[in-house]
Amino acid sequence: MANHKSSLKRIRQTATRKAHNHYYAKTVRNAVRDLRATSDKAQATAMLPKVTSMLDKLAKRNIIHRNKAANLKSGLAIYINKLA
Repeated sequence: MANHKSSLKRIRQTATRKAHNHYYAKTVRNAVRDLRATSDKAQATAMLPKVTSMLDKLAKRNIIHRNKAANLKSGLAIYINKLA
Protein backbone atom coordinates (compact mmCIF):
# COMPACT_ATOMS: atom_id res chain seq x y z
CA MET A 1 0.00 0.00 0.00
CA ALA A 2 1.10 3.55 -0.63
CA ASN A 3 2.82 5.52 2.11
CA HIS A 4 2.33 9.09 0.93
CA LYS A 5 -0.81 11.18 1.28
CA SER A 6 -0.51 12.31 -2.31
CA SER A 7 -0.33 8.76 -3.63
CA LEU A 8 -3.35 7.74 -1.54
CA LYS A 9 -5.26 10.68 -3.00
CA ARG A 10 -4.12 9.72 -6.49
CA ILE A 11 -5.45 6.18 -5.95
CA ARG A 12 -8.84 7.57 -4.89
CA GLN A 13 -8.98 9.94 -7.86
CA THR A 14 -8.05 7.20 -10.29
CA ALA A 15 -10.77 4.92 -8.98
CA THR A 16 -13.36 7.69 -9.25
CA ARG A 17 -12.34 8.59 -12.80
CA LYS A 18 -12.27 4.93 -13.84
CA ALA A 19 -15.84 4.40 -12.62
CA HIS A 20 -16.99 7.61 -14.33
CA ASN A 21 -15.31 6.75 -17.64
CA HIS A 22 -16.55 3.15 -17.54
CA TYR A 23 -20.15 4.31 -17.09
CA TYR A 24 -20.08 6.63 -20.10
CA ALA A 25 -18.19 4.16 -22.30
CA LYS A 26 -20.70 1.44 -21.45
CA THR A 27 -23.61 3.80 -22.17
CA VAL A 28 -22.22 4.51 -25.64
CA ARG A 29 -21.58 0.82 -26.32
CA ASN A 30 -25.22 0.10 -25.47
CA ALA A 31 -26.40 2.93 -27.73
CA VAL A 32 -24.30 1.61 -30.62
CA ARG A 33 -25.64 -1.89 -30.01
CA ASP A 34 -29.23 -0.62 -29.98
CA LEU A 35 -28.66 1.29 -33.22
CA ARG A 36 -27.20 -1.78 -34.92
CA ALA A 37 -30.16 -3.87 -33.72
CA THR A 38 -32.62 -1.47 -35.36
CA SER A 39 -33.93 -2.60 -38.73
CA ASP A 40 -36.16 0.44 -39.36
CA LYS A 41 -34.28 3.04 -41.41
CA ALA A 42 -36.29 6.02 -40.14
CA GLN A 43 -35.70 5.10 -36.51
CA ALA A 44 -32.01 4.40 -37.12
CA THR A 45 -31.60 7.72 -38.92
CA ALA A 46 -33.16 9.50 -35.96
CA MET A 47 -30.84 7.72 -33.51
CA LEU A 48 -27.62 8.39 -35.46
CA PRO A 49 -27.06 12.07 -34.46
CA LYS A 50 -27.43 11.24 -30.75
CA VAL A 51 -25.00 8.32 -30.94
CA THR A 52 -22.55 10.35 -33.04
CA SER A 53 -22.65 13.16 -30.49
CA MET A 54 -21.98 10.72 -27.65
CA LEU A 55 -19.01 9.23 -29.51
CA ASP A 56 -17.57 12.67 -30.24
CA LYS A 57 -17.83 13.69 -26.59
CA LEU A 58 -16.03 10.54 -25.45
CA ALA A 59 -13.29 11.07 -28.02
CA LYS A 60 -12.91 14.72 -27.03
CA ARG A 61 -12.44 13.71 -23.38
CA ASN A 62 -10.01 10.90 -24.27
CA ILE A 63 -12.26 8.17 -22.89
CA ILE A 64 -12.05 6.43 -26.26
CA HIS A 65 -9.54 7.07 -29.03
CA ARG A 66 -10.60 9.52 -31.74
CA ASN A 67 -9.93 6.96 -34.47
CA LYS A 68 -12.17 4.44 -32.74
CA ALA A 69 -14.95 7.01 -32.59
CA ALA A 70 -14.48 7.81 -36.28
CA ASN A 71 -14.47 4.10 -37.15
CA LEU A 72 -17.70 3.48 -35.23
CA LYS A 73 -19.42 6.51 -36.78
CA SER A 74 -18.39 5.42 -40.26
CA GLY A 75 -19.60 1.87 -39.70
CA LEU A 76 -22.94 3.05 -38.37
CA ALA A 77 -23.44 5.39 -41.34
CA ILE A 78 -22.69 2.52 -43.72
CA TYR A 79 -25.12 0.28 -41.84
CA ILE A 80 -27.91 2.87 -42.04
CA ASN A 81 -27.31 3.47 -45.75
CA LYS A 82 -27.66 -0.27 -46.42
CA LEU A 83 -31.05 -0.45 -44.68
CA ALA A 84 -33.96 -0.67 -47.10
